[in-house]
Amino acid sequence: VVDLGNLVLSPGVVDSHVHVNEPGRTHWEGFTTATRAAAAGGVTTIVDMPLNSIPPTTTKENFAEKFRAASNNVLVDVAFWGGIIPGNQDELVPLLKEGVRGFKCFMCPSGVDEFPQVKEEDLEIAFQRLQNSSSTILFHAEVECCSAVSEKVEVLPSVYKGFLQSRPGVMEVEAIRLIIELCRRYRVPSHIVHLSCAEAIPIIAQAKKDGVPITVETCPHYLTLSAEEVPVKATQFKCCPPIRDKVNQDLLWTGLLDGTIDLVVSDHSPAPQDLKCVETGDFMKAWGGISSLQLVLPLLWTYGHPKGLSLTDVSRFLSYNTAKLARLDHRKGSIAVGLDADFVIWNPDEQITVTPDMLHFRHKLSPYLGKVLNGRVVMTVLRGQTIFNSGDFVLDKPHGVLLADSLE
Repeated sequence: VVDLGNLVLSPGVVDSHVHVNEPGRTHWEGFTTATRAAAAGGVTTIVDMPLNSIPPTTTKENFAEKFRAASNNVLVDVAFWGGIIPGNQDELVPLLKEGVRGFKCFMCPSGVDEFPQVKEEDLEIAFQRLQNSSSTILFHAEVECCSAVSEKVEVLPSVYKGFLQSRPGVMEVEAIRLIIELCRRYRVPSHIVHLSCAEAIPIIAQAKKDGVPITVETCPHYLTLSAEEVPVKATQFKCCPPIRDKVNQDLLWTGLLDGTIDLVVSDHSPAPQDLKCVETGDFMKAWGGISSLQLVLPLLWTYGHPKGLSLTDVSRFLSYNTAKLARLDHRKGSIAVGLDADFVIWNPDEQITVTPDMLHFRHKLSPYLGKVLNGRVVMTVLRGQTIFNSGDFVLDKPHGVLLADSLE
């Protein structure tokens, strides 16, 4: 018997959007460092994105290589997304048989050559191939469109405003319109990753009302950071789509709390300091990605509780709905008989200060350094075994397993 006193017992967090980057770019982030950060943040399951590893998870053979790299190296349980790129349509069903949870694609350049963007004709083929499967298609929803070209004020590349102007909200809105149209036609469940533009919320809400099988996520950085506060040269704030203004942020909170936005994930996407252009502070050249895997729970609680976010909401947005998206809800995301005994025990009233020393992901550059947050993770329990307790990792060897049951 473990007496938790007045601490909160919640289902382990399921972060369904994490870029681990191993193999190939393990110097960006690897399975050991990523899953240590997860365990320290109360995250008991992560779902790895198909990029930016080399090779990406776009073929059965590439997935086998990824699987080998992760084996015996994970502190928490790990599942995997596959990828849709031009020409790999014959790989999709075989990847489902191997156990990927669904497929991610980019509707604009991804930033890495080995994961090219898809066009509408590529998506048509993918939707057709996946119509009779249990798969979900995940979309990086930005398209380059004529209406996105507007008169821009010239600013220095070290000033955030210039980067923000280069990725206006209309790029997201137009992409989401296309996704809804395809989803309505083919009825394959579709998911919008990292929504940043609140203008799309009414469109998504109407599609849901019409019965279109679509879901949407947002991230802590869109809910807690605003364009107005980004300092000059602070490239640790750069991500794609971008962090927008405070008015937009407030509307995202409304969309989350009213249920239009289904879940919150980290989109943990770190890179070495040279790729973040720390020395020059060039927003246009810096790698876009926010490091926050370990901080999702306290971030959501700190900024959400004053807006009416409840403990039940936290579990729904961070555990139940994320597990459901990844088809893991038969094992993860709830405290219930028959499911894995995955728990996070945390103190919602205790404050933590984000410092490099307490972060366990590989690169400590984060826009949250110095922030004081409410919600200290005291203990993380994975399938009945305590793996993290009061700041320490307590097992001699990694306890995580790879989740890859077939979804054919």
